Amino acid sequence: MSRTVSSWILSSARNSIVLQGKGRWYSICIPNRNKIKWKLVFSKTPLFPAGSCSLDHTPSLRKAFRHTSTEEEHFSFQLSPSQINDILRAGELSHKTLDLNGRNASSVLRFESNQLASNSPIEDRRSAATCLQTAGMLFGVFDGHAGAACAQAVSERLLHYIAVSLMSRQALEEIELAVESMKPIRPILQWHRHPNDVEYREITSQYFENLRVYWQHLLDLDTEPGFSLEEAMVCAFKRLDSDISLEVQAPQENELMRNIALQVAFSGATACVAHVDGVHLHVANTGDCRAVLGVREEDGTWSTLPLTRDHNAYDEFEIRRLKREHPRSEEQTLFVNDRLLGILMPSRAFGDVQLKWSKELQHSVLENSCDVEALNIYQYVPPNYHTPPYLTAEPEVTYHKLRSKDKFLVIASDGLWEMLSNEKVVKLVAGHLTELNVQNPQLTFKKPVNLGYMHNLLLQRKSQGLGSLDRNIATHLIRHAIGSNECGEVDPERLAAMLTLPEDLARMYRDDITVTVVLFNSDTIESHYR
Repeated sequence: MSRTVSSWILSSARNSIVLQGKGRWYSICIPNRNKIKWKLVFSKTPLFPAGSCSLDHTPSLRKAFRHTSTEEEHFSFQLSPSQINDILRAGELSHKTLDLNGRNASSVLRFESNQLASNSPIEDRRSAATCLQTAGMLFGVFDGHAGAACAQAVSERLLHYIAVSLMSRQALEEIELAVESMKPIRPILQWHRHPNDVEYREITSQYFENLRVYWQHLLDLDTEPGFSLEEAMVCAFKRLDSDISLEVQAPQENELMRNIALQVAFSGATACVAHVDGVHLHVANTGDCRAVLGVREEDGTWSTLPLTRDHNAYDEFEIRRLKREHPRSEEQTLFVNDRLLGILMPSRAFGDVQLKWSKELQHSVLENSCDVEALNIYQYVPPNYHTPPYLTAEPEVTYHKLRSKDKFLVIASDGLWEMLSNEKVVKLVAGHLTELNVQNPQLTFKKPVNLGYMHNLLLQRKSQGLGSLDRNIATHLIRHAIGSNECGEVDPERLAAMLTLPEDLARMYRDDITVTVVLFNSDTIESHYR
């Protein structure tokens, strides 16, 4: 990257009129007396005023030094390498899967995750959990828009809905009996969280009650619940989205819970969730997050296996689906400027009731609410809004039977895929695994081993640059996503510039990025076939 990167970014930003494709909602940049102002159709950042209207549940990840304006007199992109590493590694999370005897009998060897904010606060969320009353592990990435509220709620709740959908009738009867008897219930999930991950604690009791209503519904079915995994994931996605819509219409205990329900329903989130149980991998996707499998072929080369489709205006299947669901008279207005009704990039999402409810219902709910403008909820009905709903949270579910050559799964929000192709991501992870010797961590020593030999071995490893690598693979991907130059190499100056962009510019050049890399245990998978 040239030494003029700072001036190029600033000048291009100051002269820009329209945000180019990074935002999910229209954002128009209007130069006014040499200061950039933003006119938002829908705000991307929730406003939390003083008092009881709402609470800030934003993760307190360490941030880059962020300029607040492009007009600062002493604008600088200078960061030391250690400062860059501190920023990039602040959201790192890793977990190794072990059984009670300290062995790894799971097909998941471990997972590594990280996220980097562009919005302030970040609108992405992530989840990972082990199912305790059924088999398997769950991994989710959630990309919020018009605020973080919906992504926050979905990240807390969706994995529970999936786990409950998979439970047997006997297990559901046991937890229902425990609740009725006011006895402790066995945990459904074991969460694997970053220390800064947060919860909507003020509304947790309501979330639990609605989850209980869901399992009661499953018990009321004439047959054993026993969904297939695909059915369970589809049912869980749709039920949670329905609950989000109903909660904001129902009377609430207090103003705080009312406002949280409003923010959740009127913001939105896409979701990609993977369930791994032995050699069985299911991926459920709603929106434009993405899951990609890294495969090492017999000849040692790497290939890419996408497990999701992006649900947006560029997907022919989505265009045909929406045309089937709406009158022919609306064919020309379903997608305007490659956005659903000219508003939203993804064509499937949780929340976003503005694109699901009738005009009358929207007006009724907002009319009886407190200061919705203070909550950044705007009463806006897009043109050509005739036959809602235009948006669905129903996922597409892909099944894949793992093979020993399937080495890892990458799930990420679109902030990563806007910067890196599927093939580039797999290549980066594969190269990183090779350099770190992850898949064969034991060192091969000549015998007898002496201190001189060990010293030479360490020097050799150091000369290969292993000591300076990111230990977390997700961090490695984020570093390359925002810092790579035209040759695919990380440019320190570009990296520093992208981390110090002012808040009014950051979304023009990068989105929030959340990445989870699941590494598979090839020995366990191979033993299944033996």
